[in-house]
Amino acid sequence: MSSSKGTTPVLPKSQAEWRKALDDLPFTPEKIPAFFFGHGSPMLAFPEGDAERMGDVMKNNGPKGALANFLKDFGPTLLLKYRPKGIVVFSAHWETLGERLVTDYGDENPLLMDYYGFQPALYQLKFKSRGDSALSQRVVQLYKDAGYLARTTSKLEPRGQDGRGFEGPGLDHGVFVPFRLMFGEEFTDIPIVEVSIDGSLDPQKNWALGEVVAPLRREGILVLAGGLLVHNLRDMSSFSEAHANSLVKEFNQAILDAITIEDPSARKKALLELTKHRGFRAAHPRADHFVPLYVGAGAGGNDANVRVLSAIYGAPTFAFDV
Repeated sequence: MSSSKGTTPVLPKSQAEWRKALDDLPFTPEKIPAFFFGHGSPMLAFPEGDAERMGDVMKNNGPKGALANFLKDFGPTLLLKYRPKGIVVFSAHWETLGERLVTDYGDENPLLMDYYGFQPALYQLKFKSRGDSALSQRVVQLYKDAGYLARTTSKLEPRGQDGRGFEGPGLDHGVFVPFRLMFGEEFTDIPIVEVSIDGSLDPQKNWALGEVVAPLRREGILVLAGGLLVHNLRDMSSFSEAHANSLVKEFNQAILDAITIEDPSARKKALLELTKHRGFRAAHPRADHFVPLYVGAGAGGNDANVRVLSAIYGAPTFAFDV
C-alpha cells in the first residue's frame, strides 16, 4: 500500500502477505477501486509437465507459480468486496489507433487464441462469459462525450501491434487466461466488456483513456487494466527474478518505488517518467504491456490513494483510489 511518512511500504510477495492485503481492502460497492493487474501469459495455462521442464521462468509465471496463486485469490476478493454489475477490461493485447473499440458480443464472448506455436492444449482452453450491449454502449458514449472516436465491434477485425497481427472477434488471452483462474471456466453472471488501449503507447494518452471510464466505478462497474511490468520475449531470462539482468531488476524496483510515493502529484510524475528509466527498454523492447499501468492509474484518478496488492516480480497488482 502507499507509504506513510516514517514507514516502509508493504510489498506483498508471499501468499500470506497478499491475502492480508486483499482482506484489508474495504467493502465499497458504491465506489469500486480501479486496478492494474499482472495478467500473465499462456504459461499460466501450460500443462504441468511442460511447465516443470521450463525451470525458473515458471516460478512466478507457470500454473503453480506465484501469479497463478495470486489470481485465484484476487478474483473472488473482487466479487466479494465490490459485487460488480459488470467488468470493463483493458488488455495489452488489443491496441487501436485513432478510435476506441469496445466489444459487444452479446450472449457469449468468443475467445481469440492470439498466440502461436504452443501445445494443442493451449488451443482448447475454455472460458465461458457474456457481454452486455448496454454496458458496451455506455463505454462508447463516455469516450464520445470526451471527444474520442469510439464504436462497438462484434466482427472480424485486425488486432495486435498498431492494428496488425491476429484477426478475429473475442476476448484475447490477456483476458481469458487470467480470468479463468480468477473467476473459473464458466462465469456468466457478470458481463465482461473489453476496450482497446491506445496504440501510440503514449503514457499520457493511455492515462487519459483510464480517466474517461472512471465514472463507471460509481455505477457498480469493475475497471481492470492488464499487462506485465517486465515483458521482453527477446530475453526469456528477464521473466525470472533469479536470472534477469541488473537493469531489468532495477527497473522493476523503480516501478514499486514510484507507485508507493504518497503524494499523488509526485507519484504521477514518477510513473510517467518510468519510460525514461535506463532499464525500461531492457524490460520492454515495446511498451504494449507496460502502458496498461497508466490506464489503471488514470481510472483511479489523479488524487487517488494506491495500494500494492501483490509485488510479484514483473507482474504486480495495484489498486487505485481505495
